[in-house]
Amino acid sequence: MIAMKEYAARRRDLMSMMEPNSIAVVASAPEKVRSKDTYYPYKQDATFTYLCGFPEPSAVMVLIPGRDQGEFLVFCREKDRLKETWDGFLHGPEGARDEYAADDAFPITDIDEILPGLLEGRGRVYYDIGKDAEFDKHLMEWITNIRDQRARGAVPPGEFVDLGYYVNEMRLLKSAGEIKLMRRAGAISAGAHRRAMQATHPGLYEYQLQAEIEHEFAFHGATGPAYTSIVGGGRNGCILHYIENRCRLLDGDLVLIDAGCEYLDYAADITRTFPVNGHFSAPQAAIYDVVLAAQAEAFRSIAPGIAYNCANEATISVITQGLVDLGILDGDVGDLIARGAHREFYMHNAGHWLGMDVHDVGDYKVDKSWRDLETGMVLTVEPGIYIAPDNLNVDQQWRGLAVRIEDNVVVTRNGCEQITAEVPKERVEIERLMAS
Repeated sequence: MIAMKEYAARRRDLMSMMEPNSIAVVASAPEKVRSKDTYYPYKQDATFTYLCGFPEPSAVMVLIPGRDQGEFLVFCREKDRLKETWDGFLHGPEGARDEYAADDAFPITDIDEILPGLLEGRGRVYYDIGKDAEFDKHLMEWITNIRDQRARGAVPPGEFVDLGYYVNEMRLLKSAGEIKLMRRAGAISAGAHRRAMQATHPGLYEYQLQAEIEHEFAFHGATGPAYTSIVGGGRNGCILHYIENRCRLLDGDLVLIDAGCEYLDYAADITRTFPVNGHFSAPQAAIYDVVLAAQAEAFRSIAPGIAYNCANEATISVITQGLVDLGILDGDVGDLIARGAHREFYMHNAGHWLGMDVHDVGDYKVDKSWRDLETGMVLTVEPGIYIAPDNLNVDQQWRGLAVRIEDNVVVTRNGCEQITAEVPKERVEIERLMAS
């Protein structure tokens, strides 16, 4: 769990980047109706969580650097015994102060009276415009009311600044506490993938494997999946975001599983591909080995000071060479890479940032150039080869084969640490585990 002192440090860091006489406003995520009077499980806005950890909806956080009466304010629901009987515990303003270290806290019902006065006269408002249309509307109404009172001396805020830019860059570099949580998310997810390998046999349904995986998540304390689990047997593995998970697994097919849990707000993201019957055929093994070699090469391209895209370029080089060696592509490897011939079989990049979101925040380029990796960044490495079942330009033995191998890595001082390596990925290890 992230300590309160770390949340406080994050707020201080953010306020140190804000201009004098400014204010930051962060709204909680809205609740989402599933049907009639039932709601989807609530997930707090990531920026809100990152800066204070307060978990409830209908809340607003305000940061005012240099304010004598307190820099960190929270508006939230009041304690309500009847509502708590139906829907569960509420912290109330007292809890926001006592448990989340707010300098002051107010009932959310008082926000119309208090927040406009805090906005009035500020030179800049740091805010994520467009994230929550309903709150955007309220904020613009408050600003408009201040503008309408100019004749009485009211001074509206001078400009709006994108809060997300600053917070997203902060989130890109993980603290030791965050990495500890991500290791735990990775370990739980790794256990789920091992369980899936051991449970797989011909005749099982994709959704039954999904159930094995997600049971493991819940059993070990994860909130649930960090994203919709992908379990694609056979040709379904060629659909990159396949989530139907309704088909039967067939003898002789591969199954591609892309699944990771969320643990205390941090995500894991693992993909493994393995044979339904526990034994790789020769064509499956050939494709698999190319992808595994590509991932290994990418790991060697991850270290502080190396450009983010070097890992992606490494996977493209290995995969293109492998496809030429197998007769799936024909031509000079350099020329094939230059014209993007690999894109028919490897159509995504080698990875993405990982953190509180599975596709986490942070720019990949700075001033139009790929940014250099830094210690504490966390990313995925996930090369793949996908050969469409209707691709008549390749030999029959390759059609419908899909392999992706994905792990999560932390950039360290000397290279990178794989935090999801507990799942087997060498073919002999997979076959041994499936037979056990």
